[in-house]
Amino acid sequence: MIPTLAGRLQTRVFVLATVGALLTALIVPVLPGTAGPLAQTYRTAYLILLAVAVIGLGWELLYHLVMQFRWDKDWPTLFGLVTMVPEGLVMWFLLDGGLVPGVRGHVAASTFATMFVVVWLGQWLFLNGPMRVLSVTWRLRGGRLL
Repeated sequence: MIPTLAGRLQTRVFVLATVGALLTALIVPVLPGTAGPLAQTYRTAYLILLAVAVIGLGWELLYHLVMQFRWDKDWPTLFGLVTMVPEGLVMWFLLDGGLVPGVRGHVAASTFATMFVVVWLGQWLFLNGPMRVLSVTWRLRGGRLL
């Protein structure tokens, strides 16, 4: 069963708000290239996570359009992992260009890359493992959580 666009949008926000927030909380104290108070690093990390969520909704619209050209209108699991690259690059260019509201100062590339990869892989693993086990009907209802 193919998740609907609305279901994928809901899922992206839900997983970022739960798994993404938890992984961010865990990874921030050990991020490379961070300077200054830990509270400021947490603030910046969660602003970046919020920006990833907002930009990610736009990505889902683009992915939905691209999927319309696929015969099965579905996105292979590996594509879900590989999309980390363009999404991460766009997010980095926005961050490096000072276009992420609320983020003050420069964020080191190593800091961003570590956080982004850890959170992305954690979400992808959750979606392709526990989410499918704990919520079997998630895919049967077109990806809708409710």
